[in-house]
Amino acid sequence: MTRILVGTCGWTDPALVSSGWYPRGRRDAEGRLRHYADHFPVVEADSPYYALPSARTTRAWADRTPDGFRFDVKAFSLLTGHPTRPAALPADLRGHPRDEGLLTETWARYAEAVDPLRRAGRLGTLLFQFPPSLAPGPEAESFVRAARERARDWPFAVEFRHGAWWHSPRTTAFLQDLDATAVGVDTRQNLPTSLPPDTPVTTPRLAVVRFHGRSPHWGTGTKEDRFRHTYTPTELAEWLPRIKSLAAHTEEVHLLFNNCCADAAAQAAQHMQDLLTPAHSTPS
Repeated sequence: MTRILVGTCGWTDPALVSSGWYPRGRRDAEGRLRHYADHFPVVEADSPYYALPSARTTRAWADRTPDGFRFDVKAFSLLTGHPTRPAALPADLRGHPRDEGLLTETWARYAEAVDPLRRAGRLGTLLFQFPPSLAPGPEAESFVRAARERARDWPFAVEFRHGAWWHSPRTTAFLQDLDATAVGVDTRQNLPTSLPPDTPVTTPRLAVVRFHGRSPHWGTGTKEDRFRHTYTPTELAEWLPRIKSLAAHTEEVHLLFNNCCADAAAQAAQHMQDLLTPAHSTPS
């Protein structure tokens, strides 16, 4: 039976930590992750997007979670073409030209840092979220293909933030050729920056959906403006047919909530988990 795993995009967001979701006695780094893993079987590690982690850190993540737990690890911003502050790079790379050599070395360090999760059986996928500026076309495809080539031995998931990718007949075949998971999203519809909720299955191993919330400020404004949303039971239930379809074509489905204001993501994830419980057993 397909494993349907529900969780949140991050477990250390300051808004979540200050919300009271973590009980007293479990608010240090180890306690938070162990408490999270008591409730959900998958999490997105978003901190590697902002700075390269250390292998020591990811080894601790593996040690603090049970067998079967999954980390979907966001790619470092430089690897996906996002603006990257020099201070986010290791000190010895900050003066390096922004060229292929820098990308190759950055990838090597990122892969070394994430490898403890893979060796421990905790890695779900690497998640490459490409910026809205990456519009489909030959140059963009070359950039994505080069990223995939660096990560050729790794599970690889792609979230496009430029909606035109999903209006191009080439995209599905392109990701299938790369053996890459197409990441589905839930956002508010009928905005210029809206992304379609229906994303094809492009690898039989994994499907990923990220629930960004339905703020009218999606694509604009501050992070809080973009992701502030409390999912209603109706909004979550309408996803059940899509989830069923994904599960029919993949070995594992990850549903990750990114409406990260206070504990809204954790509450939505718990409700989605409850909705799925009658039909699917999800490990805790």
